[in-house]
Amino acid sequence: MNARTLTAQMSMGSGGAWRLYVVVLGEPDWPTYRWDFFHAVPSVAQRRTALTSLGYEPVSGGEWSWTEDSLVPDDDTTTPVLIAAINVQAREEVSV
Repeated sequence: MNARTLTAQMSMGSGGAWRLYVVVLGEPDWPTYRWDFFHAVPSVAQRRTALTSLGYEPVSGGEWSWTEDSLVPDDDTTTPVLIAAINVQAREEVSV
């Protein structure tokens, strides 16, 4: 079966809490998970649990990558915004 590969991203919101979302192009509301704690980066296990709760899992061999962005383009004096990403697919239901 050829599963559709999507991208899950994780970033810190303006209030300091991390959120994880699955980018589903063409959909107005992306599946999103928000942590209740602030500033601490969620562990890989916490991210996996969040993805599972949204109905997704990393693709085989998938690894998290990090990139840096800016709230103000072309202004290197602004605080950087860190974004993590991983390729995911919908979890397959196991039939009994």
